Amino acid sequence: MNMRLGRKTFSIFTAAGLLLQAAAPMIAQQSEPAGTNQARIQVTSELVLVNVVAHDKKGNLVRDLKKEDFTLFEDGKKQAISTFDFEKVDELATAGAAEATVSGAADQGTLLRAGKKAAPSLDARDRRLMLLFFDFSAMEPEQIERSVEAARNFVSTKMQPADLMALVSLATNMHVDLDFTDDKTKLIAALTAYSSGQGQGFDNGSTGSSEGAAETSGAFSADDTDFNTFNADRKLQALQSLMQALGKLPQKKSLIYFSNGISQSGADNQSALRATTAAAVKANVSIYSMDIRGLQAFPPGGEAQSASLHGQSAYSGASVLNDLNGNAASQDTLATLSGDTGGKAFFDSNDFATVFSQVQKDSSAYYVLGFTSNNPLKDGKFRRLKVQVNRADLKLDFRSGYYAGRDFEHLNRADREQQLEDELDAQLPRVDVPLYAGAAYFRQDDSHYYLAVSLVIPGSQIPFVTEKEKDNATIDVVGEALAGGKMRVGQLRDTVKLAVESTRQVRRKNVQYNTGFVLAPGSYHLKFVIRENQTGRMGSFETDVQIPDLRKAPLKMSSVVLSSLRAPVAGKKNGSNPLVRDQMELVPNITHVFAPDQHLYLQYEVYDAAKGKNPAPAAASADGQNGTAKEAPTARPAKHSIRVFTSIEFLQGPMKIYESKPVVSNEMTAPDRKAVIFQMDLSLQALKPGLYLCQVNVIDDVAGSFSFPRFPLLIREAAPPTPDKPDSSPAGKNLPE
Repeated sequence: MNMRLGRKTFSIFTAAGLLLQAAAPMIAQQSEPAGTNQARIQVTSELVLVNVVAHDKKGNLVRDLKKEDFTLFEDGKKQAISTFDFEKVDELATAGAAEATVSGAADQGTLLRAGKKAAPSLDARDRRLMLLFFDFSAMEPEQIERSVEAARNFVSTKMQPADLMALVSLATNMHVDLDFTDDKTKLIAALTAYSSGQGQGFDNGSTGSSEGAAETSGAFSADDTDFNTFNADRKLQALQSLMQALGKLPQKKSLIYFSNGISQSGADNQSALRATTAAAVKANVSIYSMDIRGLQAFPPGGEAQSASLHGQSAYSGASVLNDLNGNAASQDTLATLSGDTGGKAFFDSNDFATVFSQVQKDSSAYYVLGFTSNNPLKDGKFRRLKVQVNRADLKLDFRSGYYAGRDFEHLNRADREQQLEDELDAQLPRVDVPLYAGAAYFRQDDSHYYLAVSLVIPGSQIPFVTEKEKDNATIDVVGEALAGGKMRVGQLRDTVKLAVESTRQVRRKNVQYNTGFVLAPGSYHLKFVIRENQTGRMGSFETDVQIPDLRKAPLKMSSVVLSSLRAPVAGKKNGSNPLVRDQMELVPNITHVFAPDQHLYLQYEVYDAAKGKNPAPAAASADGQNGTAKEAPTARPAKHSIRVFTSIEFLQGPMKIYESKPVVSNEMTAPDRKAVIFQMDLSLQALKPGLYLCQVNVIDDVAGSFSFPRFPLLIREAAPPTPDKPDSSPAGKNLPE
């Protein structure tokens, strides 16, 4: 399997995707500064906590073990136990009536609302810490009511005196609604304050196609960043921020996660998922995931509250299969969060009280062992733990291991290169710098496809150094494509030097790096690592990509690329990148967030369109270059011509808000690739700001095949004008919006 690296571009964008500067990547001339032969290594000591539950042969808890009874191993090496404690939560639970307020409870706002460095004033010894995390970001109103009612019933009837509970919710933003308390009145009041209208209720389908997917939508408000609008990273980042606060206490913490599933897509970062579980393990937090959808039934024709399905899926059983696969996929991330943190996942059950009973059972009485690892390496690798006791009749429950931390050292040039390679192979990648990516495939021939990849870094995360009225920064980029998750079939290594005018306010914009691979059809795992060379902070992004074998598809179609920008390209050759035509490159907008004063550009291709004899003339024809509609010629098409129709629709729920004029192509635009290229240009000024489903209709009239891919799209409110100066970058001119 061969690979060719495509053309690379590096650009700076506003939050909505407007290009301000397009500069060719430059290889930074790095020379070793004086004194690099003496690397400075900073060593820190971190305490690792391990919860251990001991049972005898009859399943009873064992409470009389001492520190000397335990032996702890890390990767087979014995560790010295430096701290030892036994938490007796169940004894306090039976000390008084359930309504009693236990002395020693902390006032509200002493842990979750405290600063990152503030010491907690919460007496949590022999207490059960339970954090209820309500993910309203995609819940329907009835799901919100169901989750809140389950929590309210637990507080009213089964909450014990030892229980300290906190409430956190996530909708458009995360809110700490109530810090840890044992006051039932406050808890019930905070739960009652939740309304069924807090959820966004947006479901864009699991496949991005209207085949077998009902037309659904709902209220939605964008988060502060474009990238958190449609992906799962915002949920994981919210969990990570909670772990920083919960890690201040050594006791075991239980986080009950009420959710209707987390559907990961190609825009979601798998590195962020592993970083979240590692942060939970480090903070001694177990995540208990509850799928609030409960036990579901999937009727072939779709649910009664949704519009009718498209296509033939309802009659072939494919719609039910798609629903089952989508439901399982949305539960995978929840299962990973629970399994890797020592918690449990609760799926396909309408008994929502079981999660509380399980938390109480798992945290009723346990030992806490603390040790400092004798392995000083900060390599980010997984370290396996094993705990033994000097009594043969006991069974121990403990977590299997943890990820070691990672640090940045002042390295010489060779060591820096090795650090990047090590980061590609790391089990726990660095996520110090947010990194987002998107990919799209285009066929070159039956056995080769061009996979266009875009990496985006928020400009606020890049430390620029101002020199001669320029903001300068250097970024290293490495990446790889693995076939089957093992064999490397594509790789990337580049160093990019940014030098832009200080007046351009780069810190409020996004930096985008475009590249590509030539690959065969199949399943691939992509991973990219970036490092800014001012502080050495790094970011990682990895995802799975499927390049289909279109020879088996009824309608052979490429990915659909959405963009708000076309940028000029230096040089006369377009290379293998299909997004470059006539010295103009279509810059992908991977966030699908647009401003109302921008244009929406779409590019997609249809391959091996069927030929027919003397079809009737169409009302419009395709330009082939810009895809805009125009009047059809008076002459009838020649014999054995093709007829491929396309149009664009904007939907909000079951209502069609806008539909473009139909465009038809009667000839191959790229005969060497047997491709019909559509490049559509739509003005967004007529559409009100809000959330839409953008549906692309493609019909091969001769073959009778069709496809209707869908994409969520957000049109933001118009931003006030900024007094930016004209661009004097190497690109040489300002680019139109």
